[in-house]
Amino acid sequence: MQWEVVIGLETHTQLSTQSKIFSGSSTQFGAAPNTQASPVDLALPGVLPVLNRGAVERAIQFGLAIGATIAPRSVFARKNYFYPDLPKGYQISQFELPVVQGGKISFVLEKDGKSEIKTLQLTRAHLEEDAGKSLHEDYQGMTGIDLNRAGTPLLEIVTEPDMRSAAEAVAYAKALHSLVMWLGICDGNMQEGSFRCDANVSVRPVGQAEYGTRCEIKNLNSFRFMEDAINYEVRRQIELIEDGGRVVQETRLYDPDKKETRSMRSKEDAQDYRYFPDPDLPPLVIAQEWIERVRATMPELPGAMRERFVRDFALTEYDAAVLTQSKGIAAYFESVVNAAGREQAKPAANWLMGDVASTLNREDTDIAATPVSAVQLALLLKRIADGTISNKIAKEVFGAMWEARSDKASLADDIIEAKGLKQISDSGALEAIVEQVLAANEKSVAEFRSGKEQAINALIGQAMKATKGKANPAQLTELLRKKLSA
Repeated sequence: MQWEVVIGLETHTQLSTQSKIFSGSSTQFGAAPNTQASPVDLALPGVLPVLNRGAVERAIQFGLAIGATIAPRSVFARKNYFYPDLPKGYQISQFELPVVQGGKISFVLEKDGKSEIKTLQLTRAHLEEDAGKSLHEDYQGMTGIDLNRAGTPLLEIVTEPDMRSAAEAVAYAKALHSLVMWLGICDGNMQEGSFRCDANVSVRPVGQAEYGTRCEIKNLNSFRFMEDAINYEVRRQIELIEDGGRVVQETRLYDPDKKETRSMRSKEDAQDYRYFPDPDLPPLVIAQEWIERVRATMPELPGAMRERFVRDFALTEYDAAVLTQSKGIAAYFESVVNAAGREQAKPAANWLMGDVASTLNREDTDIAATPVSAVQLALLLKRIADGTISNKIAKEVFGAMWEARSDKASLADDIIEAKGLKQISDSGALEAIVEQVLAANEKSVAEFRSGKEQAINALIGQAMKATKGKANPAQLTELLRKKLSA
C-alpha cells in the first residue's frame, strides 16, 4: 500500500518586546531563576493582567506581511490545564477569535534535484502567554520550577495540514523563521526557545480523503531535528498500521540522541481545555487607523522585494525567491550590485547562491559574519567581466579572499597580482600554446576533424593545463576551432 503523509505545523514565536504580554517583567534571556517573575506572572491573588501594546503591534505586522485578515475584534480566553510551571492553572490565549486570520507564506522547495516555489495557507496566528519552565537537572530526583518565562509574549502561527513531506515542513519553517526575523518581531534564536515548532503528523492511504489519526511532536527547536523527527514518526505510524496496530492520538517528544519520538501524554482536544473568555481582559479592538500606522512603519516585504528584483535586475522568479529568503542575503546582494553595476546582477546572484552560500554553510556562519564584503565581491565580479581572470580562477581568488579576512577594498586585485593569476588573453601567447597542444595531441585532432565534436574538449583541457588554468577560455576555444578548421 502507498501512503500519503499529512503535516501541519504550529509555531510558537516569541515576540521581541522588552516586557511580558500581561506584566512589566523583563523578557531578557539568561537571568537567574525566578528573578523576572512579577506578582502577575506568579498569579498572586488580586492581580490583574494588562495587555502589552507592543505585542499586539507585532501581531499586526505579521498579519500584514502574510496578507491575512487582522480581526477588528479578538478575544482572550483561558485555556485550562494543570502543570507545575503554569502558576494560574490556565494559560491566557486566544481561541475562537484570533487576532490574525488566514494568510499565506511562499517558500522554495528543493525536490529530486529540482526547485519549485510553493505557497502554504495559514489558518491563524494568535497571541498568548508562555508557561514557565520545569528544570530536571541537578536536583537529585526533584524538579525545579523557573517562572522567568511565564507570561513571555508568543504569537502561535498555525498552518493548514497541507504539507506532504518533512522536507516541505522544514522549508516552510525556514521561510517563516526568516520572515519573523525580517520583520524584527522575533530574534529567531531557536536555542533560547524564541522559535519552537510543534509538528502534527499523520498518514493515510493514497487517495483517501479522510485524515489519519495525528500525533503532535512538541518543541522542535532545530530544523534538522524537525526533519528527523517527522521522518521517524512517519515510519513509526506506517509500520504500526501495516503490522495490524492503530495510531493513538497523543503528544510525543523527539529524542535527538536516540533519533526517535516517544510518547509524552495523550493528546487533548479543544474541549479538554475548557476554553472560556477571560473575564479580566476586555476584547482586543483594532481600528483600521491603528493598522495603517503599523503598516507605515514596516520594511519592504520579501514578496515586494522579489518582484522588484525580477523587474529591476532581470532575475528569474527562482533567483529572486532564493535571494529574498534572508534579509541579510538580500541586502548583501543589493550592495554588490550597487558597487559592481546593474549588469552584474545575474553573476552576483549566481555567486551568492553558489560559492558564497556553500562557504557559509560549510563554516556554519551567517552572511552578516562573512569576511568577504560586498565591495570586495563586486571587484571580483568586475575582474571576471573584464577578462582579467576566468570564472575558475575567480573561485580560487574568492577562497583566498575568505581566508585573508581583510577589509581592503582592492583585496581581489592584490591576490590576483600576488599569485600571478591574470588570465592570458594575449593572442600571440595563446597561439603558441595552441600550436604545441595540437602537435602533441594528433589523435584528438584527427577525431575532431573526422566529426567527433566532443574531441575539442580534450584539447581545451590540455591547453588550460599548459597555462595552469590562466588562458582566456573563450579566446582559447575560438583559436582552437580556427586552427582545427584550417
